[in-house]
This record gives sequence, C-alpha cells and structure tokens, in this order.
Amino acid sequence: MSSTTLAPPPLARGQEADARIGLRAHVRHTSALVRRNLLWIRQDPESMFDAVLMPIVFTLLFVYVFGGSIGQALGGGQDEYVQYVVPGMMAMMSMNIAMAVGTGFNQDFQNGIMDRFRTLPIGQGSVLFAKIVVEVMRLLIATTIMMIVGVLVGFDITHWGGLFAAVGLSALFGTAIMWIFLVLGVSMKSAQSVQAMGFLVLMPLQFGSSIFAPTKSMPGWLQAFTDYNPLSSLADSARGLMLGGPIAHDVWVTVGWSAALTLVMAPIAIHKFRTKS
Repeated sequence: MSSTTLAPPPLARGQEADARIGLRAHVRHTSALVRRNLLWIRQDPESMFDAVLMPIVFTLLFVYVFGGSIGQALGGGQDEYVQYVVPGMMAMMSMNIAMAVGTGFNQDFQNGIMDRFRTLPIGQGSVLFAKIVVEVMRLLIATTIMMIVGVLVGFDITHWGGLFAAVGLSALFGTAIMWIFLVLGVSMKSAQSVQAMGFLVLMPLQFGSSIFAPTKSMPGWLQAFTDYNPLSSLADSARGLMLGGPIAHDVWVTVGWSAALTLVMAPIAIHKFRTKS
C-alpha cells in the first residue's frame, strides 16, 4: 500500500520560506518591491493627485476662507492665521496620506496582486514595509508642496532646523497611522469600506484638534478630547519647532503615540497579511 504526501499549498510554502529568510534578504526584497511600487506610480501618475493637489487645495481653502475670522480671534488677521494653520496642516497630511495606504492595499488584494506576492519565496513583511516606504515618500512630497504654497501665501519660517524636525516628526506619526490603515486594508471587504471607515476616523480627529483653530473657545468636553488627541500634539509640536515656543511635552506625546501604535499595529498587520485567506 503506497502513501502519498500532499504538497503544501502555495501560501503555506510562502510562509515557510518567510521563516527562513534573514534580515539582509528582507532588506533586498523590500528594496525590490519599493522599486516596483515606484514604477507603478510612474505608469499611473494619477495616483499622485492626492499628494500633489490636496496640499494646494486645502492650504488655499483654509487660508482664504477661514483666515480672516479665525485670524482675528488669534489677535491678528489672515497673516496671523497663516502662521497658525500651515504648521498644523502637517498633521492633516500625515492622516490623509495614511488613509490612501489602506485603500490601495485593499485594491491590490482585489486585483490578485497580493496573492501572487504571498506565494513567492520572499519576506512577507517586506511587502508591507515597501508600501510604507513609498507612502512616506508621497507624504514628504505632499508636505513639501504644502510648505511651498504656505510660503507663497505668507508663511514665515522662523527656525529652519525646526522645520526639518517637524517634517520628520510628521513622517514618524504618519508611518504609525499607516499600520492602522494596512490592518483595515487587509480586514475589510472593499476599498470603499476602507475609505468610509477612514473618514469616520479622520473627521473627528482632524476637526476635534488644534490643527485648524485654537481649542480655547471649544466646549469643555471637546477641549478634553483635544487634550488627548495626538493630532493636537503633532500640530502644536510643528508650530513650536518652526516658530518657537515650548515643544518638549507635545514632542514626547507624539513620539509616544507613534511608538505605541507601531508596536501594536505592525505585528497585527503582518499577521493578518500572512494568514488572510
């Protein structure tokens, strides 16, 4: 009587190979996938519209629609509001670009691209890290465009070293948020559902913060929310770094949120990617 040994399914073979891959190979795989994603963007330049147009539209919208009234509340006018809102919008950029990670990741699953990646003898985590690297690049492009537009409408950078520190802090926090949206991209059934869930999270966090307006005039319960909102800490950190002022507390709060979200969500995202059926 002969026995037949069943071969493991392709996904299982990919997971077994992943367990045997070393750090150097993971880095090489990640680099190759980053190049693949950049070439895809080159073939589909419309995928950069959000990173290119969103900073322009939102900066001009908030400066010229709300600048006069909120600027007066700040003790000045539109010029005063420009100094307030442009650093704060770094936090908005990090959240909006992060949401695009989840929708794009979900679409790759729907198209079957991710299923092919998971059957290859490559580090499975490399697929996610490559997505993160490319989206951080897009975030830096969006932030650069926003700062250029901000300078054109009157923003005055007081501390150039602080500007680069604020950009780095924004990228750090944006990376942490991207892991949350990667989990949503793996878990939810469609890109539309990921986008809808993203807006449900983004809207309260962005407008219930100090990004667009000071929190002193808000109701007490909303001020309590803004005190614990990491976007407020990131926005206040960027203002302090670029314009001067106390920064230590807000910077450490932002770094703490970033570290905690990454430590919790990154393993979940990688596990769900490996085990998704």
